[in-house]
Amino acid sequence: MEKSQSKPQLFLLLVILGLSLGDSMPLEDMDSQEMIDLTDLGDTVFGNPDEETTGALVEAHNEESSQNPEELGTYYEGDILIPLSYRNARSNGTRNGILALSSRWPGGVVPYEIKGPFTTQELGNINNAFKEYHTRTCVRFKPRTTEKDYISIGSGKSGCWSSIGRLGGRQEVNLQSPTCLRTYGTPIHELMHALGFFHEQNRHERDSYVRVMSDNIKPEMMVNFEKSSSRTESGFGVEYDYGSVMHYSATSFTRNGQPTLKALKATSDASQMGQRRGFSAGDVRKINAMYKCKK
Repeated sequence: MEKSQSKPQLFLLLVILGLSLGDSMPLEDMDSQEMIDLTDLGDTVFGNPDEETTGALVEAHNEESSQNPEELGTYYEGDILIPLSYRNARSNGTRNGILALSSRWPGGVVPYEIKGPFTTQELGNINNAFKEYHTRTCVRFKPRTTEKDYISIGSGKSGCWSSIGRLGGRQEVNLQSPTCLRTYGTPIHELMHALGFFHEQNRHERDSYVRVMSDNIKPEMMVNFEKSSSRTESGFGVEYDYGSVMHYSATSFTRNGQPTLKALKATSDASQMGQRRGFSAGDVRKINAMYKCKK
């Protein structure tokens, strides 16, 4: 008799715990609508920060370059990196081997810490990136206090990179100083990755909008131009966007200085591929759709 009476009490206790610890639940237990599917990426997204090659290339980058600094990396698509520690993590019993899914940030709130060191001007560009999100979307970046899941913004000599979505625990966003912080467009770009967005030119329908000029691409970099599957990446009803802050530049990963991407539609923003001045209108619509903003 006592056992049968204890079941409702136990259920109520679990409900209460679930309400109070909702943000701390394992990512695998999140509602599927809140998850970002990384299954198709396989092991290619896992690695370690690369100072020897990526760091050196980014260090040598200058303002006259036709490529963006985040396009110089040896990481997945140039700047997407999930540290190997996540692939091998066994902290919650089910997350081991390949990391199949990541998650959106609950309520669109992203706790952060600044690990620097950054100059006053560089911190200004990071804060300007935050301001753009706060002004045009419902996403909020707030200094971390005791939150378990948060981003740590560093300036290591390993380029400009981020992971995709909320991985759980402390996750890095690296902005190599000073190259990744000459404008606030690159921080906006990397933070969009951390929110759960992929590159624009890798959308599954991109062949109707751009031609990949494979003869001009470094052979070892062709992998960066693979299309996403329709389930991995979502445009949230927003048409392909040449002007997106998530789009590669026209000469990304070039081996000879010639274009690697050619716009197939003569739209007003076709010449804006690779811009890092800030959000396009399409970027804002996608963020607000993903995070169910009312703006």
